[in-house]
Amino acid sequence: MSKQPEVTNNTAEQRYEIHLENQLAILTYERDGQRIIYQHTEVPSELEHHGLGSILAHTALEDARSENLTIIPSCPFVANYIQHHPEYQPLIDKTNQ
Repeated sequence: MSKQPEVTNNTAEQRYEIHLENQLAILTYERDGQRIIYQHTEVPSELEHHGLGSILAHTALEDARSENLTIIPSCPFVANYIQHHPEYQPLIDKTNQ
C-alpha cells in the first residue's frame, strides 16, 4: 500500500469503513448522546498487517476528539490502540469504568 486508504464514517450503519481491493475493513460503534462506544474492529485476513485497524482507530478517535465526545473502548483493538497512544486516554468516559 503506497498511500493511506480513505476512511469513511458510514453513520447509517454506525461504522467506519475502508474499502480496499474489493474488501471491507470496519470499526463498528454506537452513539449515545455525547458518548461513543467502539464495539468491534474487523479486517479481512487478506488485508491484515497493513495497519488498517490502526487507521480506523485513529480516524474514529480523532473524530471523537473533534466532536468533544467521550469514548467507551469496548473493542479490545481500540482499547489496545489507546494504550499505545496515551494522548487519547483523556477521551475515555471515566464514569463507565
